[in-house]
Amino acid sequence: MTSSPDTILPWLRLRSVSGIGNLIFRRLVVRFGDPSAVLAAGTEDLLAVEGMSPRLVARLRQCTQPSERASQRELDQALRMGCQIVTQTDARYPELLLQIADPPPFLYVVGDTAPFTACVAMVGSRHATSYGLTTTRRLSADIARQGITVVSGLARGIDTAAHEGALQGGGRTVAVLGSGLSRIYPQENRDLCRRIVDGGGAVMSEFPLEAGPDPHHFPQRNRIISGMSLGTVVVEATQRSGSLITARLALEQNREVFAIPGSVNSFKSMGTHALIKEGAKLVTHVGDILEELPPLAMGPATAPLANETPRPPAAPELSEEAQAVMALLSPYPIHVDELTRQAAIDSGRVAGILLELELEGLVQQEPGKLFRLAERLP
Repeated sequence: MTSSPDTILPWLRLRSVSGIGNLIFRRLVVRFGDPSAVLAAGTEDLLAVEGMSPRLVARLRQCTQPSERASQRELDQALRMGCQIVTQTDARYPELLLQIADPPPFLYVVGDTAPFTACVAMVGSRHATSYGLTTTRRLSADIARQGITVVSGLARGIDTAAHEGALQGGGRTVAVLGSGLSRIYPQENRDLCRRIVDGGGAVMSEFPLEAGPDPHHFPQRNRIISGMSLGTVVVEATQRSGSLITARLALEQNREVFAIPGSVNSFKSMGTHALIKEGAKLVTHVGDILEELPPLAMGPATAPLANETPRPPAAPELSEEAQAVMALLSPYPIHVDELTRQAAIDSGRVAGILLELELEGLVQQEPGKLFRLAERLP
């Protein structure tokens, strides 16, 4: 069944009752069928539902004209925004999300609500390295090309790279917010939200439209990211990263957990390395993910699967000295002085070689005279 505006109001009204959280809400809907029946139910029937107390019943009874007006305003604003409110009894509600312990009663969604069946989450550091961003974009693009929806949280860093990679791969991506859809956070990603929707994806939240990006919203948001996904890929997480919370939630929800290895010298990969030690699957290419997912869950692939780490595009002919410098470069930045020392080439010549490589699009310079391999998506 697909929700209509007329059937949404009782959901909004019941959600506004203080003390009725996701667990009790779910029990009430399962017991009575829909919020309209809950609002009309007798006291004895309500008290028979686990978690319902006389005080909660009294609060529900007070859910009258003021809450109805507020709910109507929320619904009207959603309609003006082109936002759909997808309830638990709606066929468009993510099926996997219903399986978690405390699914949100409904989701505010802007964009395509086609079935959210084949989803993989990608999460990681807000302060990612160039290696993390490059790897995320490439892997996300490869995932999207296999007909899988990439889910992330629109945060700066890895989340943003995951959404961008999926779009570059011509696939679908979903952003789950820790704020209301009228309060996009971070603000600089408003254009990314538009591109996600224009690209056939969706932006969603469980929070009221005007809810701000409160700190406690993000751990709540993370359970949706992992809960609607078949697996969660973690890229660059420190030992105290919020991404590890998402990974733990995925494990609790009986989902797959994957981790991208980083440099052993990078503290930003210490959390991902800890996950690998604890049993998360190490991922070097998209095939590592696909072999753990049910094949019937996949969408139509737009590119053949290559079960090996992608090779960079063919480079132009380089001199022996340029090849020696290239061999020392990686996605991790290295200082020009260290390059000069390792290459055993005159510093002036190294500077000239690096300039040539930059002009060829093979090398990228970062502040502080640091150099790394440039990102070259296939």
